Amino acid sequence: MVIAIDGPAGSGKSTIAREIAKNLGYYFLNTGSFYRAYTLAQLDRNLDPLDKDSVLATAKSIKITVEDGDICIDGKDVENELHTPRVDEFCSPVSVDPRLREYVNLQVREIAKGMNIVTEGRDTTTVIFPDADFKFYFDASAEVRAKRRRDEHPDGPSYEKVLSEIIKRDERDKNKAVGALKIAEDAIYIDTTYLTIKQVCEKVLKAIAK
Repeated sequence: MVIAIDGPAGSGKSTIAREIAKNLGYYFLNTGSFYRAYTLAQLDRNLDPLDKDSVLATAKSIKITVEDGDICIDGKDVENELHTPRVDEFCSPVSVDPRLREYVNLQVREIAKGMNIVTEGRDTTTVIFPDADFKFYFDASAEVRAKRRRDEHPDGPSYEKVLSEIIKRDERDKNKAVGALKIAEDAIYIDTTYLTIKQVCEKVLKAIAK
């Protein structure tokens, strides 16, 4: 079974997907982490993250695996390095390249073969797993999403800076030529703005149990 979750940055996709996977005993897969991993690898090599050809070359030179839901680059767990401000700054522009998106999609589908998974990302329900058994779209106000990100990284940029970046990112994600952020016709829409993690999980599990 494939349970796929879409939605903008900060809407609660990763946190909820992990909880749902844990509850059901399914495998957790964050498709957006692949782009973050490639951004991290590019930055660690002191290469330009905005050079699409260079990023694609880096992506094809490393091996990404997923261990217990954590992303590993060439065997090293880098999950804790994927949501730092420097990766946040470039991961969205990196993910725009259609060639890289197709490369990631192939990898994700290969990993998911024959498994029960809960997966989340920016185009998971529309492009990567259009035939998912269950599709959800999480949403929340930009202000609440910015506060969540700020709370995750209190030593990072100011709330105003985070909010500005989220608004810009939403615009980029919604206007991508490939893999744009949009609500699948058969997705269940959940506004997480005023809901707790537990409340969102309950809504998802209830929908799956019907």
